[in-house]
Order: sequence, then structure tokens, then C-alpha cells
Amino acid sequence: MLTITSSDYKENSILGALTAGEIESLVPHLELVTLLHSEVVFEDNDKLQYAYFPISSTVSLLCCLEDGSCVEVAMVGKEGILGISVVMGNAKTLTQAITKIEGQAYRISIRALQNALARSEGRRAGTLKKLLLRYAQTLFVQISQATACNRRHALEQQLSTWLLSCFDRGDSTNLSITHELIAYILGVRRESITVIAKKLQQDGMIEYSRGQIELKDREKLEVNACECYSVVKNESSRWIIDTSRAA
Repeated sequence: MLTITSSDYKENSILGALTAGEIESLVPHLELVTLLHSEVVFEDNDKLQYAYFPISSTVSLLCCLEDGSCVEVAMVGKEGILGISVVMGNAKTLTQAITKIEGQAYRISIRALQNALARSEGRRAGTLKKLLLRYAQTLFVQISQATACNRRHALEQQLSTWLLSCFDRGDSTNLSITHELIAYILGVRRESITVIAKKLQQDGMIEYSRGQIELKDREKLEVNACECYSVVKNESSRWIIDTSRAA
């Protein structure tokens, strides 16, 4: 049986907000795993086998087209769960999920999660399903904003917003990622990312070398970002407050 300390599971906002009884019932079904950099956690339209509660990893959710191109519609870190569609009764994935910040996550089988949700709906209803449904709303805000952002905002703004969101979820001013992976996630040419990254560096916002990006001036980068950053950040802040109240 996996031993979980409060300092472990509370790194994830959802697990950390569960009642003592709920987390105790989940413990036998949780497995600590490492999500490797650039790892495809699942493909779109896969049958879900596991859901993941990240604690130090961040994963991009990508919408992929028939021509092989993909674009990020949301990102999931320690604030959320991978596999939210199971709450809606859908056993298949809706997007591709690829790790962009390597780290750990708690994995649980879909069957065990479904059983826990069924208990959460009973007479002694817990907080699990309420939290997952509330998180689904937060994810919907991300997806809606990403749709508008991809359509209306310049790539330099998009990249600035995207970098800030990555730094926030990683609780760090350093990001290990290649221009190739950024281009894949944002659905653009690698050369375009290289040109914009060079400009951001010249303007003192970031510093980059091969595979490493360091935040140098957050204030400047926030000014350079589009409005989507503050919209999604504010929604995430409300979500964190909600989980704190539930805990």
C-alpha cells in the first residue's frame, strides 16, 4: 500500500481539498509516477485507463487535426486533473496530453476513480465530485480563452502569455523546453518561435540558451502578454480559493 503524507497529496489542489475520509479511501488506489519531459500521456480519442493528479508536472492538452498539426487548448498542473472527461461520463480522451514540465503526479485507475465518484454522490456526499465539476469550469475558461487567443492575438503576445503560465505552474523562473516543442504545442513554425524568443531576450524579458528559458523581467513580460493571461490567472486564483474553502 502506498503511504502518502499530507505534504505529498496537498501539492495537488484537488487532493488537498478532500476530506480526511475521502483521501483515506483513495490512498490504496493512488500511485506516484513521473511524467517525463515531452512524454505523451495519452492520445486524443484514447480509452482512458488512468486519471492523473499532477503535483510537480505540467501537461499540455492539445487539439490535433487530420494533417498532424496540433495546438494547445489548455494546460494542467498541480491545480487540476488529467482525465476530467470521466466526470462527464466519457471514457475516452478528448485531446492529446503531452508533458511540458517534467515532474510527478498521482495516478489512479479510471475504475477506482469512478467508484470514488459514486461514493461521493451518495447520501454522505463528499467534496470529490463537486471539486471536479468546479475544476471543469476552470478548464472550460482556459479552452474558451485559448480559442479566442489563437484567433485574434499576435504570436508574440501568445508566447508571452504561454511562458508566464508555464512559469506560474512550475513555481520557477526557469523552464526546460526546446523551441521545437513550444512550436508543436502552439501549432506554429519553430523558426517563428526562435525569432520571437530572440526579440524577448533582446528586450530583457527572458534569457534563453538551447533547451533553457529563464524569466528575467516578469513585469515587462506581463505587459507584453495579451489579456488572456490575466483572465485565466484570475480564474485559476478563484479556483484555488474555492479549494482552500473546501479543505
